Amino acid sequence: MKLRTLLMGAVASTALAPAAFAAAHEGERGRDGEVKIIYWQAPSIMTPYLSGGTKDLEAASLVIEPLGRYDENGALVPYLAAEIPTVENGGVSEDLKSITWKLQEGLLWSDGTPVTTADVKFTAEYCMHPEGGCAQASKFDGVESIDIIDDLSLTVNFTDAKPNPYGPFMGAQSPIIQAAQFAECLGAKAPECTDANFNPIGTGPFMVTDFRPNDVIQMVANPNYRDPNKPAFASLTFKGGGDATAAGRAVMETGEYDYAWNMQLAPDVLAKMAEGGKGVPISAFGTLVERLEMNLTNPSADLPEGERSTVMHPHPFLSDFKVRKALSMAIDRPLLVEVGYGQAGRPTCNLVPAPALYASDNTECLTQDIEGAKALLDEAGYTDSDGDGVREKDGVKLSVLYQTSTNAVRQDFQALIKDWWNQIGVEVELRNLDASVFFGGDPGSPDTFQKFYADVEMYANNFDGTDPQAYLSAYRCGGEPKPSSQWQGENINRFCNEEYDALLDELSRTGELSKRGEIAKRLNDIITKETMTIVPLVDRGRVSAASTTLGGVVLNTWDSELWNAADWYRMKD
Repeated sequence: MKLRTLLMGAVASTALAPAAFAAAHEGERGRDGEVKIIYWQAPSIMTPYLSGGTKDLEAASLVIEPLGRYDENGALVPYLAAEIPTVENGGVSEDLKSITWKLQEGLLWSDGTPVTTADVKFTAEYCMHPEGGCAQASKFDGVESIDIIDDLSLTVNFTDAKPNPYGPFMGAQSPIIQAAQFAECLGAKAPECTDANFNPIGTGPFMVTDFRPNDVIQMVANPNYRDPNKPAFASLTFKGGGDATAAGRAVMETGEYDYAWNMQLAPDVLAKMAEGGKGVPISAFGTLVERLEMNLTNPSADLPEGERSTVMHPHPFLSDFKVRKALSMAIDRPLLVEVGYGQAGRPTCNLVPAPALYASDNTECLTQDIEGAKALLDEAGYTDSDGDGVREKDGVKLSVLYQTSTNAVRQDFQALIKDWWNQIGVEVELRNLDASVFFGGDPGSPDTFQKFYADVEMYANNFDGTDPQAYLSAYRCGGEPKPSSQWQGENINRFCNEEYDALLDELSRTGELSKRGEIAKRLNDIITKETMTIVPLVDRGRVSAASTTLGGVVLNTWDSELWNAADWYRMKD
């Protein structure tokens, strides 16, 4: 199959979102005074290259920028680049072993000096330095060399074909830094460059005037920002510390701040805060899915240690597709969302809920069907022959141990799901484990989610960026946790399907965007709809808060939440 380019979401090669705001609110830079942001985790440095912390990455994103970003839909959009390179426009080689970026003309650093490809190449050298300990080194995996063509063009060469060539210089984790400012900061010297790390010269809408680690950052509008009408705000205060409750109140109740990040609060608490009238909660969705994993192997303690939950012993009843489907049919997903997440959740049947390119139109599971589940179990031969309320077949009772981590929302989910499963004749024992144990991975512990000494377990995870290939590859045959791997491995439910593995191989060879989407949807449907090995429940979103007077905000789960701060403005009465 001919290789084409991967765009990790539909490419938007023109203006940044939201374009509608730009036309309606153009005016003099700095016209709207001050904007105030509060993050209940305080930034300690202004570069993602020396920190993996979200609060550091997002604060830095106001000042230093990449060649391209992901927009709110996961699409690639150019920032410092003139366009997103593709095979179609000649920017990505046909063999997928190189990508050529072209800078916009006339870009200036905040100190007034020109941005050139020398800065781009230096950024790679900075992060790839063997003594540097760069927090974003994985972005440069497979980079063999970088060739400067001229001041505005350069080519990144990879050691092997890269269907996804958008690691280096893409997204908030991989911004361009100024070569002149960081010239003496390579390798082991990087952490010692306090002035550069706290006050980077950038191309973004703002520039730092005062940085107080773990407290507050003062910024002003960048006088050399590429759009003369932006940013609308002359100054920005970035306050850190406290907790989510205090941050939410500061925006929605008192109006002291304009934007608060990551409101990990119950829906009723958020609703009460919003009654203050000064701000509103906003939410957006990425790829975080709360789901049930079905154990396809036998976890019985009657088996010898080392054989429990291994492919040596199929599960006595969850090996039956009709049983797994019945368990899914009995669940009321909209009610789970209402109880646990409110606007921060939505019911889903997909393991990969986004971006739209990769999201299947599978909606079959969204309607609860208790009677249909009963009928399916009847069809499978499971009946309540002794009147105890529990179905059985050939002496095997439908008795489930259902485990998850200790968390108020998850225990609410367990109680609801237990009741629904009881209604269809399934006996349920609930178990919750301390998260540090459940997710700890200790090969000596019987209680880890990898060891899976239960019939069903519930948790959530997601994947970095917008391309699901590595995520879906977790369910390849042979990748299951087992004694020989010290119970490490990503194939938690011990799933194995030849068609699935063949499609994974095809996906790894495919670069054409639409074709990748088709393959990913098929993979998703195999493991969720066609086998019910994974039973998705809730597509969990992120919630932040914005002032009712702050316009232009577009919450983004694929990049920095502050990705389009240049477009923010103060709404007038």
